[in-house]
Amino acid sequence: MMERNQTILSQFLLLGLPIQPEQQHVFYALFLAMYLTTILGNLLIIVLVQLDSHLHTPMYFFLRNLSFSDLCFSSVTMPKLLKNMQSQVPSIPYAGCLAQMYFFLFFADLESFLLVAMAYDRYVAICSPLHYSSIMSAKLCVCLVGLSWVLTMFHALLHTLLTARLSFCGDNVIPHFFCDLSALVKLACCDTHINELVIFIMGGIVVIIPFLLIITSYAQIFSSILKVPSAQGIRKAFSTCGSHLSVVSLFYGTIIGLYLCPSANNSTVKETVMAMMYTVVTPMLNPFIYSLRNKDMKGALGRAFHKKKMLFCFS
Repeated sequence: MMERNQTILSQFLLLGLPIQPEQQHVFYALFLAMYLTTILGNLLIIVLVQLDSHLHTPMYFFLRNLSFSDLCFSSVTMPKLLKNMQSQVPSIPYAGCLAQMYFFLFFADLESFLLVAMAYDRYVAICSPLHYSSIMSAKLCVCLVGLSWVLTMFHALLHTLLTARLSFCGDNVIPHFFCDLSALVKLACCDTHINELVIFIMGGIVVIIPFLLIITSYAQIFSSILKVPSAQGIRKAFSTCGSHLSVVSLFYGTIIGLYLCPSANNSTVKETVMAMMYTVVTPMLNPFIYSLRNKDMKGALGRAFHKKKMLFCFS
């Protein structure tokens, strides 16, 4: 009977965001603008890094992959959210829900591992500048990114397979705007101890360990910066790490605030708002952080516009 009940459930209902009906159109326009900004901003970084030879360095290789991850991460949830905001029945098929959960975990984990790779790059650049070129070789950069993709693929697949084996009997309402892993586990009408144990263990591996590695890298970086005698050297070192530190603070700050600082009241609303921060706001702000605070990106953008202007004049 349990297996039959599982096959009867063909879709889930997403409650979405806690927005009043009369405010739906305003928030729809806002989220659409934010999503388009995320797409255009991250695409711009990907194109600039690909086309400008001055940006063919390890740091911008990681940044290009981070922008691709941000673009995909936001695209996992935002199109469905925008569609459901215009729908009377905000549903998602069972298979579609598992697929959304898989790609959400995949690109969230990928961003976490890429931020670690970028922190290591900054550590080598500041603490071992004379050996930077030999340490941060093209082969090592490709291996770090490739390892990140493989680890995130297996982690997301593990949770997806464990969730697929669960039985969902009656309640199919997810109090979220996407198919969140913990929300799906709570809806199951069977034993979920294995799922909860894996979530706890793997959550520590893919979130806590990368965060600690980043903190360790920057502890070494700051220790090295304090040994720099000139104020100009200190400013240069901080400007090199400023953009990455801002992105790390945005990404991990919201996750820590959500999962490590739970509140008893309005937990569902808090989870939804905090999830919006790291799924929508952070991917949108990353391109601005790296372009507005980075002279290399500004220079690449200026050269791109100059080339376009020259081509327009000669055509």
